[in-house]
Amino acid sequence: MLKFPFLPREQKFFDLFEQSAQNMVKAAQSLKHLVDNWQDVEEKVDEITELEHPGDTITHQIMAQFLRTFVTPFDREDIALLAHDLDDVTDFIHAASEAMLIYKVDYTSQRAIELADILVQATVEVETAIPQLRHKATLKQILERCVEINRLENVADRIYRSAIAELFADSTDMAHIIKWREIYAHMESATDRCEDVANVLEGVALKHG
Repeated sequence: MLKFPFLPREQKFFDLFEQSAQNMVKAAQSLKHLVDNWQDVEEKVDEITELEHPGDTITHQIMAQFLRTFVTPFDREDIALLAHDLDDVTDFIHAASEAMLIYKVDYTSQRAIELADILVQATVEVETAIPQLRHKATLKQILERCVEINRLENVADRIYRSAIAELFADSTDMAHIIKWREIYAHMESATDRCEDVANVLEGVALKHG
């Protein structure tokens, strides 16, 4: 009888994607905690840094599994894109928090609070969608999550544009403007990557559902 040793490895992909999504949500929640409660900033940024490292490790594990597996659960290109897009979300969250620390910003802002809240919502939607990849019967349910992620990304875009407009309208301090423009850009980029994840998930659902 023929044996198929690659079959258990298919499940390993799903396990790793779910771990990456869970880690991403923790990072988003930590960023929200930072901007909602502006104290012990260095310690909170360290917490996010500690989440960024396992995010990278999980991505490396996915790619190593990718190279070892002859038959993958869905298209190889989609696996690579999904792994890197999930990791990018966590990377941009980390970049936003690090910029706050490096630039020594001494207060939070309402727009940062709003962006962090949207980011938590978007990452939770991704975390909800990822396990639905495991079964053909649940692939179509992913599409509902993708619609919501796209909606949240549009909201984040509007908040980001308002934040940038307010920076230039309310301040003539170019150093202040440059610092916050970069912070807002990292946060908005994180929501953009959530939309990129949604686009990959949508493609998988439509091709295999």
